[in-house]
Amino acid sequence: MSLVSHIFRRAISQSAARHAVAGPSAVSGHEGGGGYKLWKKLSFFVALPGVGLCMLNAYLKHQEEHGHSRPEFLPYEHMRIRTKRFPWGDGTRSLFHNPHTNPLPTGYED
Repeated sequence: MSLVSHIFRRAISQSAARHAVAGPSAVSGHEGGGGYKLWKKLSFFVALPGVGLCMLNAYLKHQEEHGHSRPEFLPYEHMRIRTKRFPWGDGTRSLFHNPHTNPLPTGYED
């Protein structure tokens, strides 16, 4: 078993030394420098439209499932705990409060 291990290690070390001396162009078989064009085209014509389609799909699914109805207010004691008042306004509304989607501790405003 040690003979096989020795041969394997020697082959790896010699191939690594050959690649280090010859440079990356000898490994790939060409001078390089043209690969970025392929990746640039793939990024613009495949990846970005793919991300856009995924975003559109997620948005349409969200609209289909939820629409514009808000959930029923359930006055659970562990939700909307206020140990200190907020330092702005009347102290019960958060900084980015939306009266349609964010209930106060007593319920929705409208």
